Amino acid sequence: MSTQKFRNKYRVPSARAAWWNYGWNGAYFITICTKNRLHYFGAVENRKMNLANCGVLADVCWQEIPNHSKYVELGAFVVMPNHIHGILILDNPAVETLHATSLRPQSPSNPMADISPMAGTVSTIIRSYKSAVTRHAHRLGFAFDWQTRFHDHIIRNDAEFQRINDYIENNPYNWPGDKFFIR
Repeated sequence: MSTQKFRNKYRVPSARAAWWNYGWNGAYFITICTKNRLHYFGAVENRKMNLANCGVLADVCWQEIPNHSKYVELGAFVVMPNHIHGILILDNPAVETLHATSLRPQSPSNPMADISPMAGTVSTIIRSYKSAVTRHAHRLGFAFDWQTRFHDHIIRNDAEFQRINDYIENNPYNWPGDKFFIR
């Protein structure tokens, strides 16, 4: 984890795996929660998710990701009352994934470049997604806000991919036992 601080100000350490380049090809399990886990997206009724207006925005904007990120495919995805789960698959033929030399050179003329996510990475894709949902929700007059960060898990093999896929698809059915379940 980097302890570098921008202009000697406080910086919260990254939640991302320091040993991994999030621009590398792979499958990523993403979870993003709403601020204070408020139920902006709708409700689970009879073990099925019924989307509210913000939930529809969250769904539509997720489906649009491949139209804005050229080398992204989508796996399973679900909008829940206070969070989303989805699988992003990065598949860029120009990306080298066989070595761990992913560090960018330091930029003395632009210190923000050293701490800003690179284009085409999971962080920039999620930042754009969260921004689009928020922008459209506010434009339409909906109260809405995301939790500041997001959780990711690098999916390492086919069995894990299938387990996560099944978890996502069954999330509405299993809602009463979900760790994000709040009435």
